[in-house]
Amino acid sequence: MDDEIEKGTGPKRFSFKELAGATNNFNDEHKLVKRVSKGSKQGVKEYVSEVKIISRLRHRNLVQLLGWCHEKKELLLVYEFMPNGSLDSHLFKENCLLKWEMRYKIAKDLASGLLYLHEEWEQCVVHRDIKSSNVTLNSNFKAKIGDFGLARLVEHSKGSQTTVLAGTMGYMAPECIITGKASKESDVFSFGVVALELACGRKPINPMAKEGQVHMAQWVWELYGSGKLLEAADPRLSEDFDEQQMKVLMIVGVWCAHPDENLRPSIRQAIHVLNSEAPLPALPPKMPVPTYLAPSGNMPISVLSISYGAIYSEGGQNLNQSSVLITTQIPHS
Repeated sequence: MDDEIEKGTGPKRFSFKELAGATNNFNDEHKLVKRVSKGSKQGVKEYVSEVKIISRLRHRNLVQLLGWCHEKKELLLVYEFMPNGSLDSHLFKENCLLKWEMRYKIAKDLASGLLYLHEEWEQCVVHRDIKSSNVTLNSNFKAKIGDFGLARLVEHSKGSQTTVLAGTMGYMAPECIITGKASKESDVFSFGVVALELACGRKPINPMAKEGQVHMAQWVWELYGSGKLLEAADPRLSEDFDEQQMKVLMIVGVWCAHPDENLRPSIRQAIHVLNSEAPLPALPPKMPVPTYLAPSGNMPISVLSISYGAIYSEGGQNLNQSSVLITTQIPHS
């Protein structure tokens, strides 16, 4: 492990004693250290991946890794201090309210960090777990992407890879659940979900919501089609927001969260629209239902229809296998 990690540059190795002393024996009030749980699914592989990848990245919208330690069967990562915590803590806690100007800027910060990962570094970095709890805020509320435990490097010419299923339900693109393929497009989908969270002030899936509003992206798309987008705006803002910016963020959100990966924008295209450098896309009034071709050995190729949102169980935690339906079988010619 030492040989693998020490090939990186920048972060230093800390001793366990140093980190225990600096954090008052890992008291919950001290957030400089990420302590990988001994029972975590991430484990050694993800720990090494996180150190190797993020230690080579340098961007204003990525959390900087300062150091690492693996002693006494502990896996520890030291990051720069982000005094305003994670984005989700501001969007979903009663006593926290992010003003609109901050929200729109956070969306652009997040997009800027993703652009660096996808297009501007020497290799394409697919994060695979973009979500509001992995977006952290510094003292000036500048947003930075963190938690690279699931990230993978791919060549720019390829841009995707097939892996085991990884990510967080509610933020995971539907094609990932079917094929296991992580890509720039699946990261863009996750960005779209976070953009909608910023606009709507709610989580991607809310089983307690009214009928038709359980799945945020589907609900916002319905309002888009009926010309009532602003009804989805976070009510805690009390209409204290720029209406045009709100519409732009919502439309970019559903565009990025398009069920068909081929019809999503690149993160660069999304940035152009957020910056008013390109027109808004013309989307269909109803959210399309995606279809996927899945080879099954010597069997005919099956066309799988995925009911958007129904791929999650109640509570948004587990994949509901019964929602994956074989709608058509096309025999081989």
